[in-house]
Amino acid sequence: MTYADRWLLPDGVEDILPEKAARIETLRRRLLDLYQRWGYELVIPPLIEYTESLLIGLGSDIDLMTFKITDQLSGRTMGIRADITPQTARIDAHSLQRSGPSRLCYAGHVLFTRPKSPLGTRSPIHAGVELYGEAGVEADVEVICLLLASLQACGLQQLNIDLGHVEIYRSLADMAGLDATREGELFDLLQSKAVADINAWVDANVKQAAVAAMLKALPQLAGDRTVLKAAREKLAGAPAAVSAALDTLDAIAASLTERYPQARLYFDLSELRGYNYHTGVVFAAFAPGFGVSVANGGRYDHVGEVFGNARPATGFAIDITAIDKLVRVPPPSHGAVFAPHSDEPGWWQEINRLREQGEVVVCGFPGQGVADVHADCDRQLVFEHGRFSVKSL
Repeated sequence: MTYADRWLLPDGVEDILPEKAARIETLRRRLLDLYQRWGYELVIPPLIEYTESLLIGLGSDIDLMTFKITDQLSGRTMGIRADITPQTARIDAHSLQRSGPSRLCYAGHVLFTRPKSPLGTRSPIHAGVELYGEAGVEADVEVICLLLASLQACGLQQLNIDLGHVEIYRSLADMAGLDATREGELFDLLQSKAVADINAWVDANVKQAAVAAMLKALPQLAGDRTVLKAAREKLAGAPAAVSAALDTLDAIAASLTERYPQARLYFDLSELRGYNYHTGVVFAAFAPGFGVSVANGGRYDHVGEVFGNARPATGFAIDITAIDKLVRVPPPSHGAVFAPHSDEPGWWQEINRLREQGEVVVCGFPGQGVADVHADCDRQLVFEHGRFSVKSL
């Protein structure tokens, strides 16, 4: 290793320097303030914890994305979180143990073993909310509305939300009698949207003609709200759970259209992100010109079971670092006061008085002028006629 290589960071890991850090912190504060106005309480889970609770019920995808280390005190395996959702589920089920609805929010780093996109970071900062204890569609509507409000608070002008429901595919797979292996194979094909391959696989593996026709129809059921009407026709012979899922999507669409008429809703009934642990509606937010989603969420009613308190749950996480690439939110700035080094009595007391009033005051060292300071100083503390005052630069 050369001397220069010692200062290189791993691929996909970066420092956040002052200008960007100020923007990201502004976004973080905007979002947490928004969530708290909606009644969501802030929690700060640890960066690491035992994998038994960190990965439970989330499927192999999150397992592969999670860095694992050995606890030197206990010898047990710990994980560095790649998702904060299971941590909030643990907090709700085990630490809080509430009986009624519980609204929690968070913001912090997550860490991935590999980036989710070729140029993506492995250490993004996420903010999000989780709503526990309410199984009704009203809870799903609330968190999706809060996601839309989050995008607005971040300054995104175009609100694009993709919606799906995992129970549609799950019910059809059960109806087809697919075992876990074949269900996974079809799942992978549906995510690739390879229609010809999907049709060939279904012809080879599903003998019931009616079920095969419905599975083949899934990739075509994508578009605006009229897709839900088409789905009722093409999936008419499906189990009752499919009709219930379409009812849920229809109710969500009606509420979102009323509350956020400017939002663009896109329905994709073969979209199965988070399939391994989601139990109902799933959704994601996209921005024009950005290849991956900036937020993901959905209903996950069974994650709390391992903690002894299975509760209905729905929520989302938004990638603040991705948002910063799309919208350069300027941090609030009121300028700063430069205080040249001085031996005058009362200099330190005057600086403290200004800081207590909310001013940013940067102290100069002996021989240092305002040009040597990187802070945004637009005023200077001066001593004239026996007293201190602040003057514009």
